[in-house]
Amino acid sequence: MNGARERRAVAVHGIVQGVGFRPFIFTLARRFGLVGYVRNAGDGVTIEVEGDAAVLDHFLAAIRDEAPALALIEEITWMPTPTRAEEAFRIDLSQDGAPRQTLISPDVATCPACLAEMLDPCNRRYRYPFTNCTNCGPRFTITRGIPYDRCTTTMAGFPLCTACQREYTDPADRRFHAQPNACPICGPQVALLDCAGQTVALMPGVDAIATAARWLREGAIVAIKGLGGYHIACNPFIVDAVRTLRARKGRQAKPFALMAQNLTQAQALCHISAAEERILTSPARPIVVLDQRADNGIADEVAPRQTTLGVMLAYTPLHHLLLRDAGMPLVMTSGNQTDEPIAYRDEEALAQLGAIVDYFIVHNRPIHMRCDDSVTRFVLNAEYPSRRSRGYAPRPLTVTEPFTQHVLACGGELKSTFALARDHHVFMSHHIGDLENYATLRSYREGIRHFSELFAIEPALVAYDLHPEYLSTKYAHELEEDGLTAIGIQHHHAHIASCLADNQRPTSEMVIGIALDGTGYGLDGAIWGGEVFTGSLNMGFTRRAHLAYIPMPGGAAAIREPWRMAMAHMLATFGLEATLRHSLPLVKHIDERQIRVLDGMIAQQINSPLSSSAGRLFDAVAALADLPGTRQITYEGQAAIELEIAAGGTSDQPYPFDLRAEGPLWILETREIIMGVVADLAAGGSAGRVAARFHATLAAMVAATCQRIRAETGINVVAVSGGALQNRLLLEQLASTLGDQGFTLYRHQRVPTNDGGLALGQAVLAATMARRGAFQPRAVD
Repeated sequence: MNGARERRAVAVHGIVQGVGFRPFIFTLARRFGLVGYVRNAGDGVTIEVEGDAAVLDHFLAAIRDEAPALALIEEITWMPTPTRAEEAFRIDLSQDGAPRQTLISPDVATCPACLAEMLDPCNRRYRYPFTNCTNCGPRFTITRGIPYDRCTTTMAGFPLCTACQREYTDPADRRFHAQPNACPICGPQVALLDCAGQTVALMPGVDAIATAARWLREGAIVAIKGLGGYHIACNPFIVDAVRTLRARKGRQAKPFALMAQNLTQAQALCHISAAEERILTSPARPIVVLDQRADNGIADEVAPRQTTLGVMLAYTPLHHLLLRDAGMPLVMTSGNQTDEPIAYRDEEALAQLGAIVDYFIVHNRPIHMRCDDSVTRFVLNAEYPSRRSRGYAPRPLTVTEPFTQHVLACGGELKSTFALARDHHVFMSHHIGDLENYATLRSYREGIRHFSELFAIEPALVAYDLHPEYLSTKYAHELEEDGLTAIGIQHHHAHIASCLADNQRPTSEMVIGIALDGTGYGLDGAIWGGEVFTGSLNMGFTRRAHLAYIPMPGGAAAIREPWRMAMAHMLATFGLEATLRHSLPLVKHIDERQIRVLDGMIAQQINSPLSSSAGRLFDAVAALADLPGTRQITYEGQAAIELEIAAGGTSDQPYPFDLRAEGPLWILETREIIMGVVADLAAGGSAGRVAARFHATLAAMVAATCQRIRAETGINVVAVSGGALQNRLLLEQLASTLGDQGFTLYRHQRVPTNDGGLALGQAVLAATMARRGAFQPRAVD
């Protein structure tokens, strides 16, 4: 073409750093015969390109059409600029002093090309556990700042050797400007330590990874430094190894995750659908909850009484080598002490894990930001995450209405995450953990600082949960004292808002919101958790119905000891003397004096807060059925999980239930449900049938409530959220029932339905409340 010659200054925004984008542009420009340059900028990638006008149009179209698989292009803009006398296209150094508003890629699983090189005895990177290229490897966890260049990552301390430098500067090489590029000569190295942190002497010709793999096969417990922190591994086929790990870690019953070398190995463990395979093999490589095979040989202690397993595929070169040398899948659980965040600094790992493991596989590439594994599953024809972390964070979520000021949403307490928001982006943090101690709070504060610096966000508005004792709430009030505007968001309002933002719904759309979980601070001071609202993101939410209030004798003790909730329901339904005479195993196993004390506490309103929690209702039914873990749980949500397991994925006739009008509210009465459960058990009914009937009842009762509200309001759309909806059986039955009744259902797809997704809802609600000046009052102290 010989048309008019032009030069254009092009700005590309999105995830365009650390994903091979500049080499892609370089190659594309050469293909089209254009001159100019490309460079990283603080807000994305800047291109100046010159040539025939029509060719430039084709070049710009090709940027979108042919972008690297890991890139996420959000916007391409350009403006004319004077032509220059240039003869070639080049990659320039990154631009200094530019606005710092770029997006950072999540960490990416090892690509097939790097894996093939690492397993090729003739390749210079044979068995090198830090092999990577522009298509794979660490990103977020090694990034100290932006623009994304080697000097702003934890690879800055590893100067490139001649061979790696040649790859780095060769536009035809897939390691062209790959910032973590390394090899055995110039890159990080692995070492094997004993539990005291002393280097283990290796046999000639046998490396640290092969040695550790042999010891794992024999039953040892090994800590492994990965991308975002330490894992603890053991042989899942040796019962004693798994039991020893549980005893040392103080993790009695919560399932362990497994890591498989490849898809074939995973398929020997679990049934895997095509959709589940796509998630399992995606670049994010999350833990995927799968239905396990009965004949997989895994020790029962890996996931006690569970019909599912959490499985992930190897996602770093080190993992690939270890799993290959071991010749089997391995337990791969987070390297932390109970209730603390995953260890990621070497010194803290040695201090925290030395009493748990026999050996450590360590390396000298620093981790800048800890990041635990993501957990997800496939439910109702879509992904359904329960933890959004490695492989997903810090990829931003796009919302329908832009933020007019920078927002920090502080999240909740359990499964804590935070969110920072600007423009159309919400940057949800990686998984922090339960925000209940100093170590987790420190990790939380470090994460907020890092995200603020990476994404150039200076919050003017802070959103927080109304619970006055949450550490996240207290942190928000610290910021309020420093002059920031703070807005309290009711817990379940945030859940529904999170679901709507997750589904990118218009802010004006009116919905019926269903929030089912364990604990949320209510506007009336009670503990909410079985809630039905109407409203929108623009106008907020109004409570329209809730589960009937029931006392929680002992307060937080009733969460740890589900039998207390069973007794509270029995006492409310039958009275003290009838309860004591009952023949249920639970009643016989609880000392009569304890039951009388509980009755007295409830009668005198001593440490017995009222609760409408669906989670506590699950606890009560599980305890009545005398399921494992209901005397005292060993992990959050255990009783409800045991009830779902007991139901066996089956449906049954619901128990009778009653919806009672109380002023403008509908009360979802539980008395008849408890009577039905007790009658079934007294007649010799199995715990499985009781569990199945209870799930059917809760789904039917919520759907009936939605019908009543639709009749009153005309709203035909339902949004569901809350930790109780991690229960696949309940979600599927609720979706089926609502679908049969003609409702449109929104459920989570991008962020967790549990409190890990809470900050998204807080952010969007706080922004809309600030726009209309409707600030929520601070919770009562």
